[in-house]
Amino acid sequence: MKNGGGTKAYARAGVDVDLGNAVKSRIHNRVKVTHGPEVLGKVGGFGGLFCPDFKGMREPVLVSSVDGVGTKLKIAFATGRHDTVGQDLVNHCVNDIAVIGARPLFFLDYIGAERLEPPVFEQILKGFTKACKAAGCALIGGETEQMPGMYQRGEYDLAGTIVGVVDRRKMLDGSRIKPGDIILGLAANGLHTNGYSLARKILFETMGLTPESTVEGIAGTLGDELLKVHRNYQPLLAKLPDGIIKGLAHITGGGLVDNLPRVLPKSCDAVIDTGSWKKPAIFQILQKAGKVPAAEMYQVFNMGIGMAVIVSKKDADAIAKQTRAMVIGRIERGAGIVRLETPTGA
Repeated sequence: MKNGGGTKAYARAGVDVDLGNAVKSRIHNRVKVTHGPEVLGKVGGFGGLFCPDFKGMREPVLVSSVDGVGTKLKIAFATGRHDTVGQDLVNHCVNDIAVIGARPLFFLDYIGAERLEPPVFEQILKGFTKACKAAGCALIGGETEQMPGMYQRGEYDLAGTIVGVVDRRKMLDGSRIKPGDIILGLAANGLHTNGYSLARKILFETMGLTPESTVEGIAGTLGDELLKVHRNYQPLLAKLPDGIIKGLAHITGGGLVDNLPRVLPKSCDAVIDTGSWKKPAIFQILQKAGKVPAAEMYQVFNMGIGMAVIVSKKDADAIAKQTRAMVIGRIERGAGIVRLETPTGA
């Protein structure tokens, strides 16, 4: 990393190109485990190449989404654990296109950092590839940037873009939802990737806890709880019979209150029975210690529901059994909003 007996000028400015090249040179062997015959070319080109097989589809429609991990990254920085946030990002993106009925084709990542630390980069990439392989999704490219002055030492940001495909005749748009339908909830694995700014304020500022703290009702440390991986629901949903799902809502930022209306017809309301499932301990702790109103909890956090599945009443029991879902509500005539129904005495 020397040039003429001294450190290169760009490295002195904070951007070590040689370090970046060394880090990126290790990518190939890890990434190629996510590649099938559809992936053309090699890792490191100016663009990722993907030759899809749309056999059996009448009218394939490409579906794309982009997202980040948010301030959950602060927990990774504090604990020194970086192998889960890459999984979070992939799984979040896969779920976002799954609600339309799409299966993932390929994923691209972005990592911006003050400096590319090889051990950290390796952990993040391990998470990306693990989740992509599990999702049947190829990791075909990405971008890494060293930006001193933009990030604090030891910190980074992640973003990801996913592209999937769905046959147009099988697209889910919520148009078949009607009064009398049932809302099922698939359990979340903790906070997933939303609400961390409020959660960190309550847990670390108000309660004075640390990621190493243990809390009654939570197995392991608080850091373990907060770094639980965002679940990927697409493989489970893909096993359900064609046409049985009327609508899906990925419960992310905005919670049940803001995400369900995205798939509701304007003439229907989603009525959620808030007493129909047991809330994970972390949400109970946050609500009590933070003195957060119940209505706001359901708009900030997923409250233990990672995906809402809307089906007809006649199919509800069978689908709930097959997916281990909980009946959490119903569809009624209305104006396209969510109504929280609290049991008497709760």
